[in-house]
Amino acid sequence: MTGAGIQDSLFDAPANTAGPVVRALATGIRRRELSDGAWVDLRPGWLTGAAPLFDRLVQTVPWRAERRRMYDATLDVPRLTAHYPAGRTLPDPLLNTLRADLSAHYARDLPEGFASAGLCLYRDGRDSVAWHGDRIGRGAHHDTLVAILSLGAPRALLLRPHGGGASLRFTLGSGDLLVMGGSCQRTWDHAVPKATGVGPRMSIQFRPPGVR
Repeated sequence: MTGAGIQDSLFDAPANTAGPVVRALATGIRRRELSDGAWVDLRPGWLTGAAPLFDRLVQTVPWRAERRRMYDATLDVPRLTAHYPAGRTLPDPLLNTLRADLSAHYARDLPEGFASAGLCLYRDGRDSVAWHGDRIGRGAHHDTLVAILSLGAPRALLLRPHGGGASLRFTLGSGDLLVMGGSCQRTWDHAVPKATGVGPRMSIQFRPPGVR
């Protein structure tokens, strides 16, 4: 996807009309074993021609600007968010296909399948997410999976051991998939740092029941 396609979404120019194509998960996927039973799968180009999906989601999702208490101040969360819990209709039919493909591919590791979807919109390089793990619910005590589909401008996703240490860098382009599995949510943290001169980017996070 080109940067021009992304800008079309945000500034009311004509959208790219090429249709998205979901590629097979069984081919092109690469696993990297981490420490303490954690692992990461990377599937570059899982979704090709993703500009129309990006456009539709930017326009139709009820994005929220959140504020959080940090120490002695209440600050803006540096990204827009939306959450679709299990049982709630997803904002685009293609997300149902993507979730079903993930559930089928990872059925051995995750028999219950993926249930919820969280969306984050990084409007430019000033938007980010700090180091964290998805430890609300069962992710705090049990192995689980979290799948992240990236749309829009390439951005770095960093991983490092929980508590600090050297980080791994994955630059995710539009349509790339990264899946964190095993003990990753308990024993590793991940972040999307600020970047200079980048366009808007969206992440779609598919999670099992009881994981946030």
